[in-house]
Amino acid sequence: MASSKDAVLLQVDGHEVRVSSPEKPYFAERGIRKIDVVEYFVAVGDGILHALRDRPTTLERWPGGVFEGARLSTRTDNTGDAFYQKRVPKNAPDWVPTAHITFPSGRTADEIAPDSVAVVAWCANLGTLTFHPWPVSKSDVEQPDQIRIDLDPQPGTDFSDAVWVAPHVRELLHELGMEGWPKTSGGRGVHVYVPIQPRWTFPEVRRAVIAFGRELERRIPERVTMSWWKEERGQKIFIDYNQMARDRTIASAYSIRPKPHAPVSAPVDWDELLDVHPTDFDVLTMPARFREVGDKHAGLSDHAFGIEPLLELAERQAEDQGLGDLPYPPDYPKMPGEPMRVQPSRAKRPTRADG
Repeated sequence: MASSKDAVLLQVDGHEVRVSSPEKPYFAERGIRKIDVVEYFVAVGDGILHALRDRPTTLERWPGGVFEGARLSTRTDNTGDAFYQKRVPKNAPDWVPTAHITFPSGRTADEIAPDSVAVVAWCANLGTLTFHPWPVSKSDVEQPDQIRIDLDPQPGTDFSDAVWVAPHVRELLHELGMEGWPKTSGGRGVHVYVPIQPRWTFPEVRRAVIAFGRELERRIPERVTMSWWKEERGQKIFIDYNQMARDRTIASAYSIRPKPHAPVSAPVDWDELLDVHPTDFDVLTMPARFREVGDKHAGLSDHAFGIEPLLELAERQAEDQGLGDLPYPPDYPKMPGEPMRVQPSRAKRPTRADG
């Protein structure tokens, strides 16, 4: 490692990665600097590369670090301190590979598709804390090769409620001839990854996840909801099925979440999940854990399940219960077969004259 007053040069995977302003505070409460963030990603390099390799990846960049009052820019307010980078930066070295993807609007972009830890480190120098990979490979960006089940706690619930639901997720997966690999989200939720054969389109895979979530809701309705509308969810775990819609992503394994204590999204064993807490895993503790236990998601790439049982379940739900599609996110174009995208409390109610 070479250094100067204003930069550090790291040799990573045969490439030179320049880290500018290495002493800049990134998580001041923990004493974590920018160089510590970059070195964290290098320390868990094999794990995060397994999560990102050859996948088009959106970068969640916090170039000023995480500080009190810092906020993320949104589609309606771009004045935040952090932002999502969906297109490869213009100053990217020629060794940073990309993947060509199409957004729901029909617009296209070239996104970074990491193929080395050096690429991850280069992105970290840009202030990237959280990596958001698509569930596809750049060799075929139209057919997902993963199902990602997002157990999302709603107000009044927390991580322990998501953990309570998780074994029921695994039980249902086993009944369908599938297996899942869990991880903490780095926040209050739990993510379960299921490797699938890349034979189906985004709408088909999303339909499969809807069928899965509905069956889970049927079995434990007091703990799980599939309602897209927040006003109808109650104090339950929401199965966020729209995470499988095109251009919707979740934080990768080993990503850092922008919270003061610098938590990370941690792959765990199913049995281990029952005894951990999200605060157990952060930028300072994860490298030692990784050295000790390795990548708990390493087995993902050894499997590829069919989703035929889930599509058959969706057909039965449609025939027996009349259950069709569910709403897409608000920024999507109207999709074929999608129900009316109106919040229930704002839907027009029939008047007496209407019958």
